[in-house]
Amino acid sequence: MWKSGIKWMFLIIGTMIGAGYASGRELWQFFGHESGLAIILFTIFFILAVYITMHVSYKYQTSNYFSVLEIIVGRKVARFYDVLIFFYLLSTTVIMVAGSGATFEAFQLPKWTGIVFMAGFIVLIFMRGIRGVLMLNSIILPLLIVGLIALLLFFTVEQNLHFMIDIHHQSNWSAAFTFTALNILSIIAVISAVGEQIKSKGEIWIASVGSGLILGITSFLYNNSLVQLSEVIILYEIPLFAILKNYPAFTYVVMSILLWFAIFTTAISGVLGIATRLKSLLTIDMWKLVAILMVIVIPLTSIGFSTLIAWLYPLYGLINLYLLLAIFLVPFLRKH
Repeated sequence: MWKSGIKWMFLIIGTMIGAGYASGRELWQFFGHESGLAIILFTIFFILAVYITMHVSYKYQTSNYFSVLEIIVGRKVARFYDVLIFFYLLSTTVIMVAGSGATFEAFQLPKWTGIVFMAGFIVLIFMRGIRGVLMLNSIILPLLIVGLIALLLFFTVEQNLHFMIDIHHQSNWSAAFTFTALNILSIIAVISAVGEQIKSKGEIWIASVGSGLILGITSFLYNNSLVQLSEVIILYEIPLFAILKNYPAFTYVVMSILLWFAIFTTAISGVLGIATRLKSLLTIDMWKLVAILMVIVIPLTSIGFSTLIAWLYPLYGLINLYLLLAIFLVPFLRKH
């Protein structure tokens, strides 16, 4: 139970901690100043949403996200979200692949090198199927989480930052709703794809509570650090590099590599959601579907990493508020 629960926990965290999150760009877009309460609320909302979604996927042993959407919002609304999730996952994949290009640029390498490298690597992973995706997450995510939290704690101590939340100045608390709503689309897509592999409710508890607490703590530390650098963040497409600028070259290189892998795991999760949905409609090998998808994605990366996040993420966050509310109502409206 514990082993499987941790495996799903890393899959969920890998879906969340991608280019937007690990780079700090997504957190800064939604949180920033006076957001301590918002991050606490996000942690609670995320745990609940993941638990309910996993429970539905487990009960109905699902293999793609449309089945879960039908249960949560009904067939008619599910058709709308079916299209929305598809394009959300597609745009997220574009953002991740563009993020790979931005990371390579930080090392004075052409961004197209990073873009093509990631696209090729994604196809190779899917030649091993879903098992390859889960194995990759179980290896990379622990390193990424430990590295990111260690860096943020070190920065916090070095800058003598405090952790107190001033309850009288929390004007941004409502961001918790849109931030959770934004990320729930990809979570639904990924959890639904492995619903038939979940064997017990214990796995669901471990995965939902574990992923929520890890993401909540990391988000608070990260946002607290970025607030101190608010005047210079505008100069960086990837805010993480604003934190790293005064650290030794070795730290910069290690965190940049971990950032790339964070981008990669989220790209993998997004592609998994798309591929499992298309596989239910088409009779074609999954890795061939992924290869075709990469051919479509690469030209779209020219739009730019930070531009895509700034325009698409807030829009998706608002549209998904209805879906988030529907998830919270599932235990009351249906007997699961």
